[in-house]
Amino acid sequence: MLTAYPVILSIPVAWGEMDSYQHVNNIVYLRYFESVRMAYFDQCGFHAHHQQFGIGPILAETACKFLKPLTYPDTVLAAARVTDIGEDRFRQEYALVSQKENRLCALGHGVIVSYDYRELKKTALPPTIVANVKTLEG
Repeated sequence: MLTAYPVILSIPVAWGEMDSYQHVNNIVYLRYFESVRMAYFDQCGFHAHHQQFGIGPILAETACKFLKPLTYPDTVLAAARVTDIGEDRFRQEYALVSQKENRLCALGHGVIVSYDYRELKKTALPPTIVANVKTLEG
């Protein structure tokens, strides 16, 4: 299910993530996306680039399509990939898989903009980050 995704995290579902409807609350799915997004940024060097040069990622848009409720106990496989790269942004796609059910539970996407945190404005994607993303994506 996740062979097209180069970054995959295994995240245990916490009992406290459940809501009164006895499933993982919808906002938690976005947190799972955030966790795998941060892992992707670590692997492509965007966090390190931000620390060194002040240019890093900022989330401009995100969405989630809920396919199946998650419940405790379970472990979620959260996956991320980049599908489109522009001059100052790229699009990531996310997938969440329940290990207990061996089933896709959610799909999502995010638009990540390259942001100059010193100048407080968007900027071109650093060439090293573009190259690292392309390498990561194979």
